[in-house]
Amino acid sequence: MKKIASFTIDHTILPKGIYLSRVDGDVDTFDIRMRKPNVEQVLTNGSIHTIEHLFATYVRNTEYSDNIIYFGPMGCRTGCYFLTRNLEKSIVVNLIKEAFDFIASYEGEIPGSSEIECGNYRDHDLKQAKEDAKDMCIVLKNWNEDMLKYPTKE
Repeated sequence: MKKIASFTIDHTILPKGIYLSRVDGDVDTFDIRMRKPNVEQVLTNGSIHTIEHLFATYVRNTEYSDNIIYFGPMGCRTGCYFLTRNLEKSIVVNLIKEAFDFIASYEGEIPGSSEIECGNYRDHDLKQAKEDAKDMCIVLKNWNEDMLKYPTKE
């Protein structure tokens, strides 16, 4: 079988940040890496689940909602994928920063977290999600569209 693109990234040198993972026509997939792979403790299920609810709610309530395709966790729990359509890379980077700012300061009930709305409503952790988002706010403070390329060994 052909190796999929995400398995060709050298995870031994991959720091936290935002990377353009793939481009499929007008759809861009962004790798939002929140943990250094195989070095840092992975995100907890409760935190990444809460981040998913808050991030998706935030971005789908912006002027770019029609350009948002998907946001969700990676199976390895070191980050998330964010898929957008027809958006400038600079807009996406700023939208990601805004979403993490929103999560870091969020107070209140987690959107979509009732038994009726969510398939695993008991597994949320707002406190940890806020801490993880605060960490990403620091990582992404000076991030821009020129930094979206995966690092390589040189």
